[in-house]
Amino acid sequence: MNDSSWGAPPQAGYWAPTDRGPVHGHAPPGPPYDATGAHHPMQTQPMPIVPDVPAHGGDQDDDRGAGRQAGPLFRDETPQAHPHGEAPQKPEPMPDAPRTAPQKKSAGRDLSAAIGVGVGLGVVIVASLFIVKAVFVGVIAVAVVVGLWELTSRLQERRGIRAPLVPLAVGGAAMVVAGYVRGPEGAWVATALTALAVLVWRMTEPPENYLKDVTAGVFAAFYVPFLATFVALMLTADDGPLRVLTFLVLTVVSDTGAYAVGWRFGKHKLAPRISPGKTREGLLGAVAFAMVAGALLMQFVIDGGAWWQGLLLGLAVAASATLGDLGESMIKRDLGIKDMGTLLPGHGGIMDRLDSLLPTAPVVWMLLVLFVGSG
Repeated sequence: MNDSSWGAPPQAGYWAPTDRGPVHGHAPPGPPYDATGAHHPMQTQPMPIVPDVPAHGGDQDDDRGAGRQAGPLFRDETPQAHPHGEAPQKPEPMPDAPRTAPQKKSAGRDLSAAIGVGVGLGVVIVASLFIVKAVFVGVIAVAVVVGLWELTSRLQERRGIRAPLVPLAVGGAAMVVAGYVRGPEGAWVATALTALAVLVWRMTEPPENYLKDVTAGVFAAFYVPFLATFVALMLTADDGPLRVLTFLVLTVVSDTGAYAVGWRFGKHKLAPRISPGKTREGLLGAVAFAMVAGALLMQFVIDGGAWWQGLLLGLAVAASATLGDLGESMIKRDLGIKDMGTLLPGHGGIMDRLDSLLPTAPVVWMLLVLFVGSG
């Protein structure tokens, strides 16, 4: 119902008083007329003028309006002849609504571009990983710097938060290198120095919004480079390239299983307020795919690993990858954006590819150390 059905102001000529006197052929209705039939305007009460045929397309539903035009208003009524001898015109039938073909599910992105970019990134990563470890460390550092640039740029554009990029970029790259060269202790020291650099660098600008800017800067330092440092820590083991490959394959398989099963069978939303596209069925697909892949990788790729360890590893990867994806979706919803960037066609930005990898890196590093040692 719109406002016209619930106490809207009367329109002129419909509920307005009239001074025309009694209707011809009918007795005066009562007090407004005296014994001689004289009309007293001050005593006239508003009377509705009911049209002979209700207009089509009013506030009533279409099916009810059409039914009343086609026959009497009530079951015991009979059609009456028009007072002027003219038959009421029948309303023209309403055309049927056009039928639309059911829409097919769409991936929402350019799949050909996404596959091409994904394959290209995979070749670069695998080649650098198994040829020279130091080159792969450089790849991690570059990804960290670009991810920090995307994150700080979106924070400034959408919220006016000016997290200092220079100390974040320099400190982020140093954190990755320190983790590879000096281990966990080096990573922690570099992280602390990076946070301190953010606090000092921001002091060179006016004090307004200082706390907001440095808080965002410290968050960015832990969210991107600190978590990425665990990939460098995995690489320091004797079988480091195989550990990193296991980490990458499990994360990709988890995302692929979630997408494939969710796209085909997904009906129940997982977190509709955060990421409406994710479903519970997709989460089950991620768990199943990752557990199978984990069992195979731990049994045949990781020295000293067992298939049951791979089941636990796959389960943990599916959980951490999903939480990481939801975490970045939460950030993007808060900022009101779809993607963090446009650097990778079909994928968005670097941060849109790192969302599930970053929180998964410490999980895989820790479980591999527990299962087979630090190497």
